[in-house]
Amino acid sequence: MYSEQFSESLALVEASREKNIALEPVRMTAEQKENVLASFHPDYKTDEFSVLTIGPNKGDKVPKELAEILQAHSRITADSVCLDKPDYETDVLIIGGGGAGASAAIEAHEAGADVMVVTKLRMGDANTMMAEGGIQAADKPNDSPAIHFVDAFGGGHFAAKRELLSKLVCDAPEAIQWLSELGVEFDKEADGTMITTHGGGTSRKRMHAAKDYSGAEIMRTLRDEVLNRNIPVVDFTAAIELILDENGNAAGAVLMNMETKELLVAKAKTVIIATGGAGRMHYQGFPTSNHYGATADGLVLGYRVGAKLLYAETLQYHPTGVAFPEQIFGALVTEKVRSLGAKLVNKNGEVFMHPLETRDVTAASIIRECSERGNGIATGNGDGIWLDTPMIEMIGGEGTIMKRIPAMWRMFEKYGIDIRKEPILIYPTLHYQNGGLDIDANCMTTNINNLFVAGEAVGGIHGKNRLMGNSLLDIIVFGRSAGKNAAATAKNVTVGKLTLDHIAKFEKEISDAGIETETVSPKLLPNYTTQKSI
Repeated sequence: MYSEQFSESLALVEASREKNIALEPVRMTAEQKENVLASFHPDYKTDEFSVLTIGPNKGDKVPKELAEILQAHSRITADSVCLDKPDYETDVLIIGGGGAGASAAIEAHEAGADVMVVTKLRMGDANTMMAEGGIQAADKPNDSPAIHFVDAFGGGHFAAKRELLSKLVCDAPEAIQWLSELGVEFDKEADGTMITTHGGGTSRKRMHAAKDYSGAEIMRTLRDEVLNRNIPVVDFTAAIELILDENGNAAGAVLMNMETKELLVAKAKTVIIATGGAGRMHYQGFPTSNHYGATADGLVLGYRVGAKLLYAETLQYHPTGVAFPEQIFGALVTEKVRSLGAKLVNKNGEVFMHPLETRDVTAASIIRECSERGNGIATGNGDGIWLDTPMIEMIGGEGTIMKRIPAMWRMFEKYGIDIRKEPILIYPTLHYQNGGLDIDANCMTTNINNLFVAGEAVGGIHGKNRLMGNSLLDIIVFGRSAGKNAAATAKNVTVGKLTLDHIAKFEKEISDAGIETETVSPKLLPNYTTQKSI
């Protein structure tokens, strides 16, 4: 099924496999890492960024595609919505039905609050569902939250907000226990001990997984808990504008039915943004591993009412997205494949780097290998690098792939590729939104009262790069925290008169800055046709 170049390169990989398995690639020095990032990582391409000219982050640079929707017109005007008779009233309004939103809903409900979840797709249609490799937690005798902190802080280029990262690592063991008690089926030894593995940038084996269906298993459990508690879920309905009260506090959202375009008003004492990431913005033209609705909605909603962003210029390009076949171009190849022993090999059959460097360094190194060194394999959609999956069975024994990463086998088997017997082609794919809304340790935005944020829409938890397994962790830790704190805050909130005055104020900023645009936001869904997006 391969071209002549494929076949020649594949023969070199197979001929070198025994030698490459025994090879111990040297880790990069700090200087080498900085050099490869500065030269090849997409975040360092200055011509791909724009400087914001309005809003709370005026003067900061962000990706061009993000700048366009942050500085866009609202989908509505204040007089197009009647705020006097809300369609919904609740204590805690949660925008987003992924892992963070579900965790928040469960804990807010447990605290006795009236809770409502609104999601533009279905409950569980989220990046959580697509996460594969696992969730980190320092709960083994040779590990500790302090070591977890050091790994994550260094991996994020020492830029994480310390109070957020401290909370992430310290609450991690309890998060695993909470999920287990809810019913998540983590991989375990025969005696019940949790199986843990390494991830890129980790100094201890602390990755807990459910084969390579980790996110799907967690989301299944959380979704069932939300539904079993009879927490109201309004699906196929998007939040298109936040509502403030006369005191400037978050007090609900304007909703839009995705099918009928009907506008609805939800009044709330507290609001939680849990809208996920931005992969479907396709920054710099990259493919993405993200689900269909990942269009940075939460950043737009928060920014327009004045909430600050943190590290919005940083994205994570997962080093191993599918480069071939075309039908699954950009889909995620979990880091667990490398943690189980598969190495990155160029077209000449050479291992060119340590397989478990941090994600940003690995992605930049792959891009360098293809662009500067010319050692990639042409796929029809650009170049790719081999990920030598047969090594896994040679190291771990026959059956390891089906036992530990069956989803990977099934994804490629559909297209006639048996990853137990032949390597796969990969290239970086847009995976994670490192930056987002700036929050304090209680998950409330730093400058808008009663507006909470959890999950991928948060900036600062991971710094400027995230380690594998810390995203599934943060949706649990900060989702739960946001739910608890929003519920507690709601007990003492008296909502003032509802207002959408911020829309006109933002429009004036657009006009005064001389921005000429026909774009409206939030984007809601990507556009893969010649027609305008929804």
